[in-house]
Amino acid sequence: MNGKLRAVVRVPADIDPDTLGEVAKSDAKVKAAIAGKEIIKVIVVPGKLVNIVVKG
Repeated sequence: MNGKLRAVVRVPADIDPDTLGEVAKSDAKVKAAIAGKEIIKVIVVPGKLVNIVVKG
């Protein structure tokens, strides 16, 4: 989130990028970090990372 590691989530390698973004946002640590903040953008690099850009 905002370029900092908040959680590690294991998913199948062939997962859809949109689904991967949703899985990342549903993680408990990520939910706590984005609580009360506005999600600006979700950047998904398949097989590597998900970055959630927030404001607030």
